[in-house]
Amino acid sequence: MKTYIVGGAVRDRLLGLPVADRDHVVVGATPDDMVVLGYQPVGKDFPVFLHPATHEEYALARTERKSGHGYKGFTVYAAPEVTLEEDLRRRDLTINAIAEDESGALVDPYGGQRDLAARIFRHVSAAFAEDPVRILRVARFAARFTDFAVALETNALMRQMVDNGEVDALVPERVWQEIARGLMDVQPSRMFQVLRDCGALARLFPEIDRLFGVPQPPEHHPEVDTGVHIMLVVDWAARQGLSLPVRFAAFTHDLGKGATHPEFCPKHHGHEAKSVELVRALSERIRVPADCRDLAVAVAREHGIVHRALELRPSTVVELLERVDAFRRPDRFEEFLQACECDFRGRPGYEDRPFPAPDFLRQALQAAQAIDAAEVARNADPARIREAIFQTRTAAVAAWRDRLPEDRP
Repeated sequence: MKTYIVGGAVRDRLLGLPVADRDHVVVGATPDDMVVLGYQPVGKDFPVFLHPATHEEYALARTERKSGHGYKGFTVYAAPEVTLEEDLRRRDLTINAIAEDESGALVDPYGGQRDLAARIFRHVSAAFAEDPVRILRVARFAARFTDFAVALETNALMRQMVDNGEVDALVPERVWQEIARGLMDVQPSRMFQVLRDCGALARLFPEIDRLFGVPQPPEHHPEVDTGVHIMLVVDWAARQGLSLPVRFAAFTHDLGKGATHPEFCPKHHGHEAKSVELVRALSERIRVPADCRDLAVAVAREHGIVHRALELRPSTVVELLERVDAFRRPDRFEEFLQACECDFRGRPGYEDRPFPAPDFLRQALQAAQAIDAAEVARNADPARIREAIFQTRTAAVAAWRDRLPEDRP
């Protein structure tokens, strides 16, 4: 019985990165052997055990054979005679197929160290094509390791998998899991570029794929291309370290521009309403959590009016605050403003330009919150309480605006 550290822990150590979790492979043991040694069995699809002291995962060396469609269609064989090389061969990329024994010596039968040095994502074997989740994993790795490139032969294999319909078998929850992790990585745009390069973006996210090549007014969008804009926006959100709901809202805020008829381009009148419909449909399709979905819907619907915030009448400002639920959920309102600012910043030359709208709306909310809503309700006609509160908030916002200096930005 021999144990090895495998996968991401070895890869990250060789890259000089912090190692968070360590996975182990055990060669030459049976499940009964592990139980006798005090390991706790936890695996459902194949033998995995928790170490009795460290609680790290130890999996028996195994092979996999494709036996059905999709990423769960595998027959797993785990036995003492399965070698380390056979176990590593079933892994996705060479950089994840390096093992380290108990003395610290590396076992690298598939050239993972070579590809780490060359900054290449390369599949270990043709078995890569048996699991469509690996396309998403490669794309996600591209968002994390921003100086790596996908090997030409690996991209060709991924494209073949897309053409064969393998990605169509991915379950929605797994798609969201991988996309969410990629959105939270260093440069999310690289994830979507990898998916686009192999044709998977069009199958998994047609709403995003069709944005590429859709023009916008160059006087407002120097990048012109809507798909390029979306990538700039989501990368800006990542550089600011913003939350997953903000990044998802940044990613989806302009979906409606892909539905504009070409004869009306580069203008996109009414794209906000179309964006809302598409955000809801996409969120339903891949089971996006409610907090991400709801913020994305609000940003898709309202980002245009936020950019014009300083021009709005006080009553329109209060209506906006009510629509985005700012009075009841100020924390989510802050995320809403962050996503709208990402939209503004995701344009060449706009990274450092003044953008007073978020602060303007924050202060407007403070002014509207300063009224005593309970007192207004007590003194109002019971049938018109909501209107009375609205009018009082509007008056408070108007009074606050009147106190602003004339040369405000």
